[in-house]
Order: sequence, then structure tokens, then C-alpha cells
Amino acid sequence: MAEPARRIWTVEAFFAWQARQPDLYELVSGEPRLMAGASNVHDDIVVNLVAELKTQTRGSGCRPFTGDGAVETRPGQIRRPDVGLDCGRRDPRATVAAEARLIVEVLSPSTRDFDTFEKLDEYRAMPGLDAILIVEPNQPLVVVWERSDEGSWSSRRVEGLEAGIALPTVGVTLTMAAIYDGVSVPAAPRLVQGEDREERA
Repeated sequence: MAEPARRIWTVEAFFAWQARQPDLYELVSGEPRLMAGASNVHDDIVVNLVAELKTQTRGSGCRPFTGDGAVETRPGQIRRPDVGLDCGRRDPRATVAAEARLIVEVLSPSTRDFDTFEKLDEYRAMPGLDAILIVEPNQPLVVVWERSDEGSWSSRRVEGLEAGIALPTVGVTLTMAAIYDGVSVPAAPRLVQGEDREERA
């Protein structure tokens, strides 16, 4: 007997279903995917980032959002980054960011490779996105991806609590001390996977 055809969810059907669920899901390749839980350290960093972004973008028309929000990385593909900055027109009924300019993923053991590679590729393909931050939760280390005016992406590492992350394309400068405020970090760093590299979009 032939197997039944796999159901491909539309974005509209997904969000209607998600509204009735106690947990958060992403829509990946046409199917809901349960989001992994987060540690206290992970949440501390997310709260710190949202607070900094809210303060620095007040009055600019941009608003930070958390994993309760979503982005459509390509038609029919819904992701929930840990933090984002939406600079599009505000619609209280919207379920996805109108114009995501910044996306942040805070790594965790269960999603490290997935966030660093698969999601990163999807994010870099999003039109209008200017910057992506990949944050190590247990040490002061952030990999910063930025899109140039020509559309190419380049990455750089920012390490240490004394450092800062200037993001002129979105009009914010984040200090590492603010990102890791209240987080106990070891003295010796362990680098995020991957080397600094530059790609053409």
C-alpha cells in the first residue's frame, strides 16, 4: 500500500494551528518543527539584547522582537530567531516581522550546528537583512555577519567583555559587557565553529 502523501502546510494554516499550541514551532520544509527549550543563561542574554536594542532604537521606527516573533526566510519557511530587529511598518496583527534588519541566535548544545550553518544560510538569503549575530552563551564571544552595499557577506569575531559591536547599518552599538550582563563566563574562550570568511551573495 502506498504511503499517504505528506502534508505541506501553508503559512496561514501553520499560524492558525500554532495559536492553539502550548509550545512554539517553526515551519520547516512545509512541516511544523518543535523549538528546543532554553537555559537560564540563554534567556539572560536574550533579555539583555532586547533591553539594549529597545533603548538604542527608541524613536527610530525599529522594534526588537524575541522568539515569540518570527521571520519568513523564504516563501513558506518560518523561523524564530532568539532576537531580531524589525524596522518595517507596524501591524499589531502580523505574525512575522515586516522588515527584519538584524537577527541574533544564541547558541545551545542541541542547536549549535543547526543555528551556525543551516539557519545562517537561510538568514543570509533574506532580502533586507543587514546583520546576523551568533552568540556563544558561556563565554564573551560573538560572530558578527554583515552584508555589504554590494550584497556580499563577511564575518568577524568579537571577543572579551571590554569589546563592542558597532552595527552602523542598523544604527546600534552593542557592548559585550551589556550582552553578558549577569552571566558568569570563564576566562578562557572556546571559539565558535568556523573561520572568518567572506562570501558573494
